[in-house]
Amino acid sequence: MSSEKVIIKEDRPTAVQFSEIQIQHNDQELIDTAKKRLRRASTSGSQAIIAYRTLSITVSENQAKGVTKPKRSQKDLAEDLSNVSYHKLSITELEQQYRTSAIRGLGLDQIASRVKEHGKNAISPPPNNWFKKIYDYFFGGFCPLLWIASIICWISWRPLGDPNPSPLNLTLAIILMAVVFIQAFFNAWQDWSTTRVMDSINNMLPTQCLVVRDGKIITIDAAELVPGDVVHLKMGNKVPADLRLIQVSDDLKFDRSVLTGESDPIPGTIEDTDNNVLETHNVAMMGTHVLNGSGIGVVVSTGDNTLMGRIACLSSNNKSTRTTLQIEIFRFVMIIASLAITVGLVCLITWLAWLRRDYPDFLTPSAALVAIISVLVAFVPEGMPVAVTLCLTIIARRMQKNNIVCKVLTTVETLGSVNVLCSDKTGTLTENKMFVSDASIGRETFTSEACNQICSSGSDAELVPQLTLLQLTAALCNGSHFDSETAHLDIRQRVVFGDATDSAILRFAEGMSPAVATVETMRADTEKVFEIPFNSKNKWMLTIVRPLKDTMARSLSSRSSPVTTKDWVLFCKGAPDIILKRCSKILLPDGYEADLTDKRTEALLNIQAKWAHEGKRVLLLTRRVIKAEDTTDNAAGTSSFATWASNMNTDLVVIGMVAIVDPPRPESAETVEVCRRAGVRFFMVTGDFPTTAAAIARQIGIFTTEYPHTIADLDPAKKMEEIPKYVTKSIDIRQAKDIESQSNSTLDHKMDDSSYKSLLLSGSDMITLNDAQWEQVCQYEEIVFARTSPDQKLRIIKEFQKRENVVAMTGDGVNDAPSLKAADIGIAMGGGSDVAMEAADMILLDKFSSIVAAIENGRLVFDNLKKVIIYLLPAGSWSELWPVIVNIYMGGPQTLSSFQMIVICILNDVFPSMSLMMEKPEAGLLSRPPRNPKKDRLVNFNLLLQAYGFIGLMEMLSSMFMFFYYMSEQGIPPSKVFMSFTNLTTDGYMGYTSQQLNEFINVGQSIYYINLIICQWGNALSSRTRRLSFFQANPFFGYNKNWYIFGAMLVSLAIAFIILYIPGIQNVLLTRPVPVKYWFIPFGWAAMIFTLDEIRKLLIRSFPKGPIAKLAW
Repeated sequence: MSSEKVIIKEDRPTAVQFSEIQIQHNDQELIDTAKKRLRRASTSGSQAIIAYRTLSITVSENQAKGVTKPKRSQKDLAEDLSNVSYHKLSITELEQQYRTSAIRGLGLDQIASRVKEHGKNAISPPPNNWFKKIYDYFFGGFCPLLWIASIICWISWRPLGDPNPSPLNLTLAIILMAVVFIQAFFNAWQDWSTTRVMDSINNMLPTQCLVVRDGKIITIDAAELVPGDVVHLKMGNKVPADLRLIQVSDDLKFDRSVLTGESDPIPGTIEDTDNNVLETHNVAMMGTHVLNGSGIGVVVSTGDNTLMGRIACLSSNNKSTRTTLQIEIFRFVMIIASLAITVGLVCLITWLAWLRRDYPDFLTPSAALVAIISVLVAFVPEGMPVAVTLCLTIIARRMQKNNIVCKVLTTVETLGSVNVLCSDKTGTLTENKMFVSDASIGRETFTSEACNQICSSGSDAELVPQLTLLQLTAALCNGSHFDSETAHLDIRQRVVFGDATDSAILRFAEGMSPAVATVETMRADTEKVFEIPFNSKNKWMLTIVRPLKDTMARSLSSRSSPVTTKDWVLFCKGAPDIILKRCSKILLPDGYEADLTDKRTEALLNIQAKWAHEGKRVLLLTRRVIKAEDTTDNAAGTSSFATWASNMNTDLVVIGMVAIVDPPRPESAETVEVCRRAGVRFFMVTGDFPTTAAAIARQIGIFTTEYPHTIADLDPAKKMEEIPKYVTKSIDIRQAKDIESQSNSTLDHKMDDSSYKSLLLSGSDMITLNDAQWEQVCQYEEIVFARTSPDQKLRIIKEFQKRENVVAMTGDGVNDAPSLKAADIGIAMGGGSDVAMEAADMILLDKFSSIVAAIENGRLVFDNLKKVIIYLLPAGSWSELWPVIVNIYMGGPQTLSSFQMIVICILNDVFPSMSLMMEKPEAGLLSRPPRNPKKDRLVNFNLLLQAYGFIGLMEMLSSMFMFFYYMSEQGIPPSKVFMSFTNLTTDGYMGYTSQQLNEFINVGQSIYYINLIICQWGNALSSRTRRLSFFQANPFFGYNKNWYIFGAMLVSLAIAFIILYIPGIQNVLLTRPVPVKYWFIPFGWAAMIFTLDEIRKLLIRSFPKGPIAKLAW
């Protein structure tokens, strides 16, 4: 039982021990997972682990060689650490060296000078590699292709263009270089904006710690720590600086995996265990976590002088991996690039094999290269970097407004794919504002108000001693304490340090005064001999005290068991199903102790069941009087004492029970309902008693049946192929206004076999499950996992992931950290432990309902990017490809000039695509099944069919019609244009001069160009929604208002005016004003595109299973 010992140096005073839930890391599977999934938010990463191990070996070698001369350069860090000796000092020597007091801490007059000397306790950000960043800005992504295209255009201008170089080729070369610079600017702006957003997010995260200053325990920001500060640590804390431990509980353990890569818990000690400061156990290192227990340490290093700070300097060149969103975007770019290169090569081969031989004057080498480069550049989605940058910035702002913190912004898209959400109960689904509602003595039950009234007024004198004993048990076997600075406030408003359960019991005990005295007085009248804090393995807390006054001894006595000041009293509180096995007697309302018979045990269990069915958490309070002659002579800090104490934790007397209420958050029920409607199965994973967990689950809608299945309904012999799989069915969305009002039967996502509805499992049940039973478990729609341990929570996550589910896990405690790291996306509550927030990918700083906004934004990112792509492809590639095909394969003029292609991509289409990123979620976004990352891609056949075969085809055909219609009006019918090759620009062709023919072509190209710009208006208005009509989500007013799109359309048109009507640009780029009537016809084409797409959406809504719906993007 060494894990229950408390090590206290005998010449030092003791302090109040902290009581917290303990996490056990004995499961090898959990340890292996922790090794594989090191904290994703860590700035040190694997290089930090390598650096730590390398330093540790070097330090040990140097100490063995006797290296003593300190060196301050960074490259000699190992030699520097070899000379560190604070871990070898006694506590008295440590106090002298750092001019501090282990009892009173630093004086306020010492703080200012130390802050000036040592600075803030913060690690400096790694230096920016500006050269690499600038290189990536100008040569990353598609920039190499644009550079090559620009160089070829330069060569096409000269020397290939000599003796008559075309100024258009020079202009193209300059424009392509400008595109590179524009992209570099947006990449730099994205870096800057992302840094700014993440800085603001980091400022929102709470990083506080408990320190002793001038003899008072106060809370300060970790950044304000200075060397010499005395810091209190408790389970769940992140160590705020390098600390030399001076007081520890024997169960104190640290997780150093962020540095070592090993998840084996490191015990905390007072004495050094190794000459190497990196290996000794009496130093708590900055950035590591407290897994169990509590302790006190003196700050020896802060900021850049800590080990974490020094290693950060050695590990600042980590390469980041692509997120799911980045992979999808890269895949899209590669698809388009492959098409562009393929078409370009085919065109080049055609020119070399056919046109150059049969029509040598038709396309000169210079003109052919420019035509091919135009195709390549036109295919490149130049607007995408801008759109993605804007998207992430918008999402960042929306998430901040909802008090959601994403450590890596692009992980929000993962939430759009989540189909299983496992949530902790306490502090997540409930308010974590617990209070004692009921208490019992024997078979009699009382409300907490009745207990207070009886003890205060003495209305039932015979019952007062028993309630007093219950009050003392609640006060003395308790790991929380009041903040002395709030003593003047009402009990409900006073600040309590400790976990929610102990805090509730502490307020209950304080509220029963003045039966004896205040809790502070009770504790002052007793001496704490020993304590084992509550932990998730034992599920109980033990405290041994000795009364210091006769009055306290009498209060601790019962009619059957008197107590003297020489006796010890052992208190134990915890889960009834665990502690009842250790009890042999029960305190009756009359003050006598009686044997705990089966009938009395059944009565207790009935009370527990009644309270649990009401959603209340039940704790049993017990004690044992240890007479003076039975006490041990072993020192309280020895392992033998801990073993003795554990052996004495039997033959307990039941004092009573208390029922604790933790009200559900007001938004929890609605959150569960919305998640279920969104196709996300919502499960509860808690450590509470099954009946209590089931009651809360019914209150908030996780359970919709009165009698859920249990392990008895899981057939261990059932064959895998006989188990029906959970199927998320598509939603029939007919009208936006009907979506929210549809019945649950319409919106529920049901399984093929309705018998798999609700399931209640306990941790003991999960131990016995085989693979067939786990397969059955994973098909249930509503599940509550109760009485779970940390390794069982991890097992739950893994089982659902094995069946290709995307799992999100929410939690706020230390016990949740392993499962938060193992989940596809871990979500911590802002008021939770530092360990949980460190392990999570996302943090909810406010209400739990914010998770709905997070899921919605995750789906919105993907939806809006699809809309941008649908908008960019028709004019940006498809309608630009066909002019080159007509030119090369049909012997006609290029109906759209190469320069106009580039202008469409980098100017005209950018602003409307940006406006599409401003679109709000469509009605029904949260009524769709979650995205399957392996099947539902950003770019798929349906999207390309919509972009090329529907919108793109109409835009291309209408633009071609406009070009040839204009040529026909000039007396040159299409039959004279096709296969004309060089004739169309030859003097005398169709009675026109060469100059007139070229003028016709320039005007026709300008008409094609303006037709595309205006047709894109219809595309932009259509692409705003995927299923809903424009009129159901109109952009003028209401929820879907988006005036940006109209401004963007006007900006696109204004650019076209500049290109077509500024004389200087006309002469250089060979653009021409468009005749008036050719301005109005394109609006008809745009209206046609818009109308046909509205009809398509109507057919989808009317026939959701029809062929058009199946081909919808």
